[in-house]
Amino acid sequence: MTSALVTPEELTAMIDAGTCVVIDTRDPDSFAAGHVPGAVNMHDIFTYLATSDAAGMAALKDKFAAEFGAAGLDGVKTAVIYEATMTTGFGQSCRGFYLLSFLGYPSVKVLHGGYSAWQGAGMPVSTEAAAPTPAGFAIDPEAAAIMMDAEDMKAAINDPAAVILDVRDIDEWIATSSSPYGVDFCPRKGRIPGAVWIEWYRMMKPGAAGPMMKSRDEVLAECATVGITPDTPVKLYCFKGARASNTFLALKEAGVTDVAIYFGSWNEWSRDPSLPIEEGLPFTA
Repeated sequence: MTSALVTPEELTAMIDAGTCVVIDTRDPDSFAAGHVPGAVNMHDIFTYLATSDAAGMAALKDKFAAEFGAAGLDGVKTAVIYEATMTTGFGQSCRGFYLLSFLGYPSVKVLHGGYSAWQGAGMPVSTEAAAPTPAGFAIDPEAAAIMMDAEDMKAAINDPAAVILDVRDIDEWIATSSSPYGVDFCPRKGRIPGAVWIEWYRMMKPGAAGPMMKSRDEVLAECATVGITPDTPVKLYCFKGARASNTFLALKEAGVTDVAIYFGSWNEWSRDPSLPIEEGLPFTA
């Protein structure tokens, strides 16, 4: 299996060959201070909040198909996405990877280690704004199978073969906080019933230039602690699909074949009082 993670050296070769479009997901000020030469800034890969109903999904598709096309993605060039490090952006580069995968884009990569790895390798940095040639690409409707809505998650609760995997930070998992944006940002604290938990940080380990994804065997060892094997249908969620996207990429790299994300995640689920939740500490007898 070809890895979706690329090194700074591999990205340099792709840039020199003119075969890629580089997308920086950091905030505009960080981007302006220095970025991979030729990169296009798309911070709303991280900030955009989606709803999982039909209108929300249509808006998501339209918005990002247009933006990625405007960045120069033409269905032939490889998209290479990065953030500051693999942990400082809550998985935002991986959120870009997931969004392009959802659209069915044929070639998507993530700069492993992010901008920190790029700088650590002594690669050139630019402060010039890119002027990409606008393009476009066909959306593959079959690729949308990796996207879940609230009804899909309700079905997963009652599916004994599936594992619902919550990858939020510990304070969200134990129901003392509703989100990374504040304890009471959402109206309810808790978990989707039946979920198991692996905090998203556990898919990574320290590296010389910052956190890096664990190896296949290391990721599968983490998965085994909650009963996930390479053949287990895994249903991911977090708060808005960023940390879940980081785990999505880690699981796919490790060879877990059936992985989908409930992209609306806790931001959507907690706001609908008709949807069930588990509250309090997740202790079992």
